[in-house]
Amino acid sequence: MTDDETVSRVLSALADPTRRRILDALVRQGSSTATVLAQELPVTRQAIVKHLGVLDRAGLVEVWRQGREARYRVVPGTMDATAAWMERTAAVWGSRLAAIRKISEAAERQATDHGR
Repeated sequence: MTDDETVSRVLSALADPTRRRILDALVRQGSSTATVLAQELPVTRQAIVKHLGVLDRAGLVEVWRQGREARYRVVPGTMDATAAWMERTAAVWGSRLAAIRKISEAAERQATDHGR
């Protein structure tokens, strides 16, 4: 999967607040089952399993069997490409906004000077 595809899948998966809450719970707990997560969140176990499937396809969580239970944990590093994209985008927009601010302040000073 390319970085661009990874970023798209991660952002799509993180667009849902329930999935973000599941990730938060997994980060806190280290690993968990769908049953335990469903007890903590206001959704059914079946909904949790579907959300975990989306997170798994995005590469954000991994699943393994421990006895009869399926356990889930966050995959470290998957969000690195997304974080890098966000940092680059923020830097571009930060410089653009700074340039706009500079132009706006110059125009404001000029208008104030002409108004005297």
